[in-house]
Order: sequence, then structure tokens, then C-alpha cells
Amino acid sequence: MKSTKEKLNHAFIEFYEKFSAWELDSVKNSGLSLTLVHAVEILGAFGAMPMKKLAEKVGVTTGTLTVQVDKLVDAGLVQRIPQQTDRRSIFVGLSEKGRALFAEHDNLHLQLTTQLTASFSDKEISQLLSLFDRMNTKF
Repeated sequence: MKSTKEKLNHAFIEFYEKFSAWELDSVKNSGLSLTLVHAVEILGAFGAMPMKKLAEKVGVTTGTLTVQVDKLVDAGLVQRIPQQTDRRSIFVGLSEKGRALFAEHDNLHLQLTTQLTASFSDKEISQLLSLFDRMNTKF
């Protein structure tokens, strides 16, 4: 018989796999990889940031991110923003086209969240949010 933690572990894995499949399906016609869309999501949620910080949030090296940002610049989704106070520091921010893509993709996430929590009470949604907030501090 499985313990509660083992069941939770398997539930996490099942949710991750289903969410990952949904994410891949949601970007398949965009012409962009999921990694590139995640970079757009991060910039849309947190605003322009230094390349190093974006690399940390995406979970790649700055070298890998440079290649990804080149693709996003070529697609017209992001722009590099030189900093006047430190010429070595380059920020990356969304272009207008990038903000539109972020809004579209973020709306898909909101629709999914609404569907998944449709049967939850306001109290359960607040509890779930609190639990996610606590778990997210562990990463």
C-alpha cells in the first residue's frame, strides 16, 4: 500500500505530464519552442531584466540564453536594452509584439486555471494559492 507522500509524488508527476502536454499543444502552431515562450512569459510577468537574471529564471546558461534571445529578437518579440549606467549590462524586454504574445499565452493559462478550479470554493482556491506560494519558495 502506498503512503500518502508516494501518492502525492505520483499526483505531482501526473499533473506535470498533463500540464507539459497542454503547454506543448498551446505553442505548437506559434513557430516557437516552449523554451522561447517561457522566456516571453517570464519577461511579461516580471518586466525587462538583465540577461543573467533571465537566464537564471529560464534555467539556462547565459550563453544558451544569448542564442535564444537572438531568436526572439529576430522574431520581433524582444529587444535588447543597453543600460546607460553600465554599458556592459544589457537588459532584455518585450517588444509590442512580445507583449501581445504574452497576453495571448497568459490568457490561455488563465482559462486553464479557471477550468481546473471551477469546482473549487473561494476558500479552496485561496488555500491552493497559499500552498503553491509556499512550495515555490523552495526552488
